[in-house]
Amino acid sequence: MSSVAITISNGICELKLSRPEQRNALNVDMLDVLNDALEGVEGDSRVRCLVVTGEGRGFCAGADVTEWAQMEAEGRLETYGWTERAHALMIKLANLPKPTIAAINGAAVGAGLDLALCCDFRYATPAAKFLPGYTSMAYTPDAGGSWLLPRLMGVDATKAFLFFDKPWTAEKAHRAGLLTDVLETERFAAAVSEVAQTLAAGPTFAYGKTKALLEKSSHLSLSEQLNLESQAALACGRTEDAREALQASIEKRQPNFVGR
Repeated sequence: MSSVAITISNGICELKLSRPEQRNALNVDMLDVLNDALEGVEGDSRVRCLVVTGEGRGFCAGADVTEWAQMEAEGRLETYGWTERAHALMIKLANLPKPTIAAINGAAVGAGLDLALCCDFRYATPAAKFLPGYTSMAYTPDAGGSWLLPRLMGVDATKAFLFFDKPWTAEKAHRAGLLTDVLETERFAAAVSEVAQTLAAGPTFAYGKTKALLEKSSHLSLSEQLNLESQAALACGRTEDAREALQASIEKRQPNFVGR
């Protein structure tokens, strides 16, 4: 069986991490599957929203420590390619020009947490737990956490989270700014599906341009950002969705976006 179950339906692609016995830990084979899947999603016009979730009780336990220990024993820990694959995955997911959702159904640890943080929206069940998992292993963050965490909850809170390396509840993670919302377990799948359907029916091209603008905004001046906004607006204005939105406004109805 594949380590990732991939389904596409009604404009939504779901990537389900499917190594439940290993708490969906990321080994190199799984990282290859995820990287290939994201490349496919980016160029697939059928896909207008991506959902990442986990099979079983956990979301993702981070790096596969069994594989890690084996590589250490073989003297290949620094060269077996996990880090390069993980970094490529995080960049692809964060930069995907389509809305992304992490449906966090259980524990998110280390790189598994970083995987969720790279998504645009993060929903968790009340039972989900969040743990950096780095300093307790005498490591630093290695899959984007040192960049993602301070942008979501500030440097001081990030230091406390990383240095003390204690699990956070979903509610605490929500208060800190790591989560979009905590959803009741009984309604979790249905509620995430509703959000995904809403995003999949939206102006996909405009979403992608908006994501790119937001990513650049923190290190540009206002005038530079306004120049980028002008370029993005011109590109959006040439889309079918922009024409449909204008016509729908004239006709006083809801627009029917096609994502291009």
